[in-house]
Amino acid sequence: MTEFYKFLASYEVLIYILLAIGALFAFRWLYRSWREWQTAIYSLERQFSIRRLGQSGAISILILILFCFELFMASYIIPGLPSDFFLITPTVDFISTPTGTLSVEMLTQFANSLPRSTPVNTVGCTQNQIIITSPKPGEEIKGSIELIGTVNISNFGFYKYEVASQGSDTWATISAGRAIVNDASLGRWDTTALTPGDYQLRLVVTDNQGQAMEACVVPVRVLPVQ
Repeated sequence: MTEFYKFLASYEVLIYILLAIGALFAFRWLYRSWREWQTAIYSLERQFSIRRLGQSGAISILILILFCFELFMASYIIPGLPSDFFLITPTVDFISTPTGTLSVEMLTQFANSLPRSTPVNTVGCTQNQIIITSPKPGEEIKGSIELIGTVNISNFGFYKYEVASQGSDTWATISAGRAIVNDASLGRWDTTALTPGDYQLRLVVTDNQGQAMEACVVPVRVLPVQ
């Protein structure tokens, strides 16, 4: 189910385009079938035209249902999913839950022993357009936190924020939103499922044409919850 939601969110624009093309052919077929039915004279000719009219009508209704389904899922269901929904995947090792054999003291010692090589600068952030203001670069965080920032570009489509371990290109989506935000809450992030260490938090904004802007990346350090 997670992959299904990811597919609907990632290919939203492409799905709309394909449905629009299908609707163009379906409605054209429906109109031609309706015209044939109106002009039909013989009973056999009218039977064939009615059959084609029913088939074209069924396909048109199906395309309309699929369009409404995608719009509903992308607008209401997917943005409202909990932040850890997209993080539960066996292929990403850095989000695995710490085993119960490790005590809090051992986790703390492990976190403190990690090299503090995390850069303290953000990458790709644009003031008053695409920026994360909290947490700040290099900030140490733990538990559930609220992300504060700004998402305000022309032709805005939607935004999402993701996480990856420091130095990794494997990003996991935390959550997403479809409303413009000005120095306010972008959403929440529950870090309790992450192994303590250095991470990258990035904000990705996509316009209404499906074009992703340069991501705003903020380095942070996740601490164990005591």
